Order: sequence, then C-alpha cells, then structure tokens
Amino acid sequence: MNAAHPALAAADRMAQDATTARPAEMPDLQAVWTLLETVTDPEIPVITIRELGILRDVRLRNGEIEVVITPTYSGCPAMGQIGDDVRAVLQAHGMSARVVTQLAPAWTTDWMTESGRNRLREYGIAPPHTRAACNVVQFTTRKIAEHVEPAVACPRCGSENTTETSHFGSTACKALYRCLDCMEPFDLFKPH
Repeated sequence: MNAAHPALAAADRMAQDATTARPAEMPDLQAVWTLLETVTDPEIPVITIRELGILRDVRLRNGEIEVVITPTYSGCPAMGQIGDDVRAVLQAHGMSARVVTQLAPAWTTDWMTESGRNRLREYGIAPPHTRAACNVVQFTTRKIAEHVEPAVACPRCGSENTTETSHFGSTACKALYRCLDCMEPFDLFKPH
C-alpha cells in the first residue's frame, strides 16, 4: 500500500479488490441464439431472421453481446427494424447487445434454411431455388452457354405451369408470378 499519497492508496485498494472480485456473469450465447429464434422478418412475418439466413453470428466482444446480421440486399429498408427487434427481444430478457451489419460475404438465398423455405411456401411465396440448381451463364470463346431458369412451382397448387409477370414484386427481393393452371398470382423470393 502507498500510505504516503491517499489517492494512490485508494487506487491500490481498487486494483486489489478487482483481482479478488468474482468476474461478471458472462451471458449464455446459446440462450441468446434461442431468443433470437423468435425475431421474424418485418416484411415476411412467418419466417425468422435465422431461417432467412440474415442472422450470421452471436458473439462476445469486450464483454458485450454482439449480434451480426447481413442484409438480403444492399439498402434493404427492413435492416433498421430488424436491428431494433433484436435489441428489443434481448432487452425484454435483461440483456443488451450491439447489432453489427456485415456486408461481406454478401447474403445469398442459399443461406435460407429448409424450414424457412417451407414457411415461405405455406405463406404463399415461392421459395428460391438454390444457386446450385440454376445454370450459370458462362462465356466461352466458341459460344455463350444458355441460361436456363428452373421452373417455379406455384405455392398454392404446386403446378410448374407458371410465368413471371413482373421482375419486381411486393418488395425488391421478390418477383411477381402467376400460375397458368389455378390463375393465382404469387411472389417468388428471387434467388441470389
């Protein structure tokens, strides 16, 4: 102890107390993941941000919970609401978090879970095909490979006799289709 200077003596006592004090309780990251399973997409409320593939990571950074999300496309207007919803769910359970938007790697529909694809279909939105199912346009010195889109099945009747009526649907990440059998319009979540 430094008895000659009271401020130094107090600092010495605080340092000693800090080394003998119990560390603050660390949050259970699995519990955070479980809570975030309830956060739905504001534009498609039947699918969670984890099923959509937006929720990328939950980690501790300098003792603080950090939730990493990736937008479905640059400029997605729902990202602010998603960040607010993440913070609200955690605050309701006595936790605080910093929400970080990560742009790279860019989000892809391949990150959607199978349960998320099923929920979209049940809601009336055709889920995207995986990129592996789409033929990629390839440029060669001899010819251009033909780009063939997989058939889009109607989420209502299952028919593949469908047609795109507009490349832009109710949101920029969807296209508008119509089934030529049941004549119902529906959105396709665009694969990318």
